Order: sequence, then structure tokens, then C-alpha cells
Amino acid sequence: MILIKTFTHINTLVLVLTALALLSSCKKSENPEPVPESIPIQISIFKAAGDIFETGDNIGVFVTNESNELLPNGNHIDNGKFTFDGITWNAESGLYWLDATTKANFYCYYPYTSSVPSTTAFPFNVSKDQRSERSYKASDFMWGKVTGVTPTPNPVNITAGHRMSCLIVNINAGTDGEEENIQNANVTLCGLRTSAQVNLTDGNVTANGNASEIRPFKFSHETYKAMVVPQTVSDTELVKLEIGDNTYIIKTTINLESGKQHTCTIDVNQSSEGINVRIGPWETDDYDYGGTVE
Repeated sequence: MILIKTFTHINTLVLVLTALALLSSCKKSENPEPVPESIPIQISIFKAAGDIFETGDNIGVFVTNESNELLPNGNHIDNGKFTFDGITWNAESGLYWLDATTKANFYCYYPYTSSVPSTTAFPFNVSKDQRSERSYKASDFMWGKVTGVTPTPNPVNITAGHRMSCLIVNINAGTDGEEENIQNANVTLCGLRTSAQVNLTDGNVTANGNASEIRPFKFSHETYKAMVVPQTVSDTELVKLEIGDNTYIIKTTINLESGKQHTCTIDVNQSSEGINVRIGPWETDDYDYGGTVE
């Protein structure tokens, strides 16, 4: 009888332990890890106008359910970091679609930052010193979105467009110009605001802050480029050109539009009275800003 009772207690203990194990298993399954049938999110980002990203570039990606608005946090994916390896974009951590049927909206921006305090007034500053290629490219804010995307194992294609404006200054030696002096010229952009707020929902950009100077990137011997915040400047001293001991100020009115490139061509000619500088027309309109400074 004693032996039978011992076995009975053992059997009871085994049943209790088995029940506890099953209960523990049920609790763990309430928040399961992504299972094989979960669909990982893959993306393919293209720059507008045929530009290409470079290995090591990082972008930020927000994903919302199709019917939801974009918020700084609480979206399906908040500011997911993707890195370009030269061929594909790789997520910093595994990211998955909500399910196999819920459509989603994708928003991406470049360059990536770990802190996004606002999605309707995202702060961005162009560099005031863009003389290095690195600082010039870091001032090129890009943004793109695609909506109503059906879950797919294939990469989601997003085109990222330039949201800043690009100002190009070409300095040409005229018929009597001295090539050496042109190549050693110093160019400064003046009277431009360098701070902006970007709406990540629609890509609109609003300039803010005070006007400042920008030192552009020397793209070639005669060409200078700078990324500038979209804004309208009226009767403003826009370009300061220094050649030798002479300084020339180019004063004009121009609407620097988001996503557009504006070109200012300056012809420099030697004359009996010094150097004549003619301002050519901007590339984006039909108005002639021609003039001469001495």
C-alpha cells in the first residue's frame, strides 16, 4: 500500500509539472518571434535624375498602415535605418510587414539621423562651408514616398528626389580674360538662409532662420556648386566674386525652387577699365539678369 501511494504521488507530480510546462508555453506564444511565413520588408531606393547612392549611405524609413497618418513615433516602423552596401539596402534590424494583406505607405529621407522630433517640421541645415565634397553631399536632403503598397517579398521601389535647390556658378574667361586668375577665384554665396523645416509627409520645405554666407564646392576650375535651402531672394547681393585684389558683388532677384538647379554664368573680360563681369540668365526662367560690375 505504501508503494502504491508513492507511485500515485509521483504520477500527480508529473501531471502538475506537465501542466505548468504547457501553461508556460502558451504564455510565450502570445508574443512570438517572426515566423518563416512573415514577410520581411525590402526596399530599393533610387535618386531622381539618374544620380546614384554610394556604399555606406544611410537612409531613414517610416512605414504606416495605408489608412494611418505619419507620426514621429507609433507607426508600423519608426525611422528604420537602412544602409547601402553598393548593391542593396539592408535594414539595421529585421523589419516585417504587418501581415500578408494590409497595405502600407513608405516614407524615406536622406541623410539619416537617429532623432526625428517632428515629421511635419523636420529640422535640416545645409552646411555653410561646402568646400569639401563630403559637406556638399551631406547638404543634399532627399525625400520620397510611395503609398498603398501591397505586402510583397520583393523590394519596394522608392524614388528619392532632391528637396534642396542647387545653385551653380560658372565663371568663364571672356575673349580677353586671364584663365589663371579665373581658376584662382574665390566665390561666396551671400544673403541666404541655411536652416529649413521639411514636411516628411509631402516633402515641402520651408526656410527659416537668419541669412548667412555659404562657401560652395569647387566642382571644376570654373564651376562652383552649393546646396541651398529653397527661398526667394529679392534685390540681394547673392554672389561675391574675388579675383586677385578685386572683389565683385552680383546683386539679383531669384526664386530658388525645391528640387531645381539654377545656373549663374559670369563672363570675365579684361578691359582698359579693369574686369567686366556679365551675369548670364538663370537656367530655370527666361529673364535676363545681365549686367556689368567694375
